[in-house]
Amino acid sequence: MNLATRLLALCACVFAFGAAHAAPADVPAGLDDATCLSCHGAGQDEIEVPGLDDEPRPLAAVDPHSFGKGVHAGMTCVGCHTDIVDAQEDHAKAEGVSPPECAGCHQRLWDEAQQRGEATAKERLGTVAANIAAYKESFHARPDADYPDRPKATCGDCHATHDFAVPKEGTPEREQWRLTIPKTCGATCHEDQLEDFETSAHGQRVMGEGDPKGAVCTDCHTSHEIRGASSHPFKLENVEACGGCHEAELHSYRDTYHGQVNKLGYTYTAKCSDCHGSHGILGADDPESAVHMDNRLKTCQQCHSDKKEGMVTATEGFITFGPHANSHDFDKYPQMWIATRFMVALLIGVFAFFWAHCGLWYYREWQERKERKSETRVDTSGLDLPQKHFRRFPWGWRIAHLVFALVTMTLIITGTAALFSHTDWAPKVAAAVGGPKNMGLIHRVAAALFVGIFLIHFVYVMQRLLRDRNFRWFGPDSLLPNWKDLADCWGMFKWFLGKGPKPQFDRWTYFEKFDYWAVFWGVNVIGWSGLMLAFPHVTASFFPGWVFNVATLVHGEEAFLAAVFLFTVHFFNNHFRPDKLPPPDVVMFTGTQSLEEFRREHPAHYQRLVASGELEKYLVDEPSKPMHVGSVILGLTLITVGLVLLVLVGIGFFTH
Repeated sequence: MNLATRLLALCACVFAFGAAHAAPADVPAGLDDATCLSCHGAGQDEIEVPGLDDEPRPLAAVDPHSFGKGVHAGMTCVGCHTDIVDAQEDHAKAEGVSPPECAGCHQRLWDEAQQRGEATAKERLGTVAANIAAYKESFHARPDADYPDRPKATCGDCHATHDFAVPKEGTPEREQWRLTIPKTCGATCHEDQLEDFETSAHGQRVMGEGDPKGAVCTDCHTSHEIRGASSHPFKLENVEACGGCHEAELHSYRDTYHGQVNKLGYTYTAKCSDCHGSHGILGADDPESAVHMDNRLKTCQQCHSDKKEGMVTATEGFITFGPHANSHDFDKYPQMWIATRFMVALLIGVFAFFWAHCGLWYYREWQERKERKSETRVDTSGLDLPQKHFRRFPWGWRIAHLVFALVTMTLIITGTAALFSHTDWAPKVAAAVGGPKNMGLIHRVAAALFVGIFLIHFVYVMQRLLRDRNFRWFGPDSLLPNWKDLADCWGMFKWFLGKGPKPQFDRWTYFEKFDYWAVFWGVNVIGWSGLMLAFPHVTASFFPGWVFNVATLVHGEEAFLAAVFLFTVHFFNNHFRPDKLPPPDVVMFTGTQSLEEFRREHPAHYQRLVASGELEKYLVDEPSKPMHVGSVILGLTLITVGLVLLVLVGIGFFTH
């Protein structure tokens, strides 16, 4: 090496590092930076060393100017290359000393900083340590299939070894650095993916237009915690990564069954990449796009195919399904806009009326109890006093009510776990039953039982009524609404406000009739919409795809209405009114209530039976103590479960 070359290298080193970066005194003679750069500096003859399979590879040259701008500018060459012990062409290596290893060095420095109490001052070093930990768990850190003694990718494969410097967030330099990421990932390792990316909507924005706001590799795959694309964690995280830019689309996706299952932590339903592709994503209006109208059915049939277990081939209606439909854009989704406003009006109307009804009722009944204007129930269960009870409900009605209650609660917990999949409790419910597939199966079985019991009850009641030639369809014994119900409702509000006496109820009150007929409404609205969703290939054979969007909306909103109504209004009317405290009222379990209570709650019916001489037919002995205690336990259990479900539904609603 001639003297002129050495002097030039020395000047370059001084220019880059400055006097403060001069080689420390403990650097062995001949191993100062200037000496190293005389061979390894930019502009020197290329040096080749044995690479993989002993194939020669060029050794990276060092540009002193670029190195001086990097984060390692204050270090000497042998600060990293600690295994080099001389300046000969074929360097002698120190025994037992490993070649430079980025992760080990940075981890050691971080450990030392923590021991010295300098963790706060060395915040950036802490970030590097966190990245190291993430890398060690990543796909890149796994042994390479062809070369098991080395990882799939090392730090140096992604980061420029000698002039590494990631600009600070929010700077123009950082934006320009982002634009280099696709080339870094694709140039030597992921060539096929880079080729697809270059022609994609994302790639055209980044590499074609030079827009740093476009998506690059690390936005989807992260930088250090890179997972295998086929792994479940990656599939789940990738949906969130897409949503980081496409927030509105992620929100609308979560409203679909695909998105609900994904949010529960399962990956077998369609995700962003299943429909849009991955590296070669194109705009929906591009004829080559997988989600273009001309290609959409084929895309749906990749999953919805009878070649897959448990699936049926998608039909034409799938094309017009809106995976990102929302209720705000009337021009694009008019059906959703109309359906949403109808359901919102229904919910507000029902809750406003009945919650006001409950609140006023509680206030009025409580005031009358304070003023001792109403009779209170006396607990005589501990006394051996014979009492006559009035039989209100035969055993068939009681069994149907109990099964209805159990099935309804099953439907609510399995249905709202999907509807409110974003909550902390929903994935736990799904996991407890073995996943969304089992949860869906339980939901459908419960729905079939619900409809079956409803039909049995309906047929039984109708055949009884049709055989009774004296039955008056709008009479006092009928559950059909009549003008007296309207008068009683108006009279109740007058009583609430102290403007009149409490109405004299007959066999069925207007609020009991509402509860009864609400089941008919629910079976039809929830049942038919659920049936459409359960058999999508049949639905899509007769209806356009937007029916799925409307059915999903109506099914969920009506179920929400039913759950909240049951566990607030129905529970209040039957268990939490002042005259019913303490709960529960067990008449629906024992089938009877005391004659005193019957006379107080249904005075018109009582007077009618007395006048006709038929009261004796309905009088029975009071239930046995075991029957009463068992009914109380059953009632309290159902009330507790119902209130827990109400809390879970409330959490889901208010955090949505």
